[in-house]
Amino acid sequence: MDNKENTTNDPIIVCEDIHKWYDDFHVLKGITTSFQTGERAVICGPSGSGKSTFIRTINRLEEHQQGKIIVEGIELTNDLRNINLIRQEVGMVFQQFNLFPHLTNLQNITLGPIRVRKIAKKQAETEALALLDRMDIEDQANKYPTEISGGQQQRVAIARALAMEPKIMLFDEPTSALDPEMISEVLDVMRELAQSGMTMLVVTHEMGFAREVADRILFFDEGLIVEDAPPAEFFDNPKHERTKLFISQTLQH
Repeated sequence: MDNKENTTNDPIIVCEDIHKWYDDFHVLKGITTSFQTGERAVICGPSGSGKSTFIRTINRLEEHQQGKIIVEGIELTNDLRNINLIRQEVGMVFQQFNLFPHLTNLQNITLGPIRVRKIAKKQAETEALALLDRMDIEDQANKYPTEISGGQQQRVAIARALAMEPKIMLFDEPTSALDPEMISEVLDVMRELAQSGMTMLVVTHEMGFAREVADRILFFDEGLIVEDAPPAEFFDNPKHERTKLFISQTLQH
């Protein structure tokens, strides 16, 4: 089933009528949307709106109970082979950095490429050092995560995700656990990544970043996409009252 030739304009991610429940709590209430290759989408909304749950369904960290998610032409089902194939294409950066404390920063980055991509250790280390250089922290390679700042740890986590050569990067509130002065250093790395053409879905409250980097902004509320628009339209001419309220509250901070 090789139909790669005609997929140039096909979305890289397709979500059709996605529903998710936690027991009786209906977290996602029929999300339908899609994302193109190279698109930079920012997903925002109040706490509990379903935005983090949504982004986590795209690599099956959360299981959806109804609807269809197709990534790179592969449908996410309970088939572990499909899940593993998709996870090789999708990098994820979390709120908490999730680095292994007993490994150096360099080892954290090389672990996946050596084990999953089956790359020789020397090559993996060369690639990892190049990524750390891109993150502007090459000098932290042989330190342990606990020996560096939160902003540096998050940049190591981004480098670790990129080391797997993903086609899509998911960011789940990557700056919300950081001190204010460290937020900009992580956003700078993400800006550079956006300019490189990476397909990015970013859950964030950083509205300045959203306005500057996103191709489109999706506003979630109570498990639904309430607004989906390019940044200029989203900020300057939102259609829904709920969006207007959210923007006015976030831009005050």
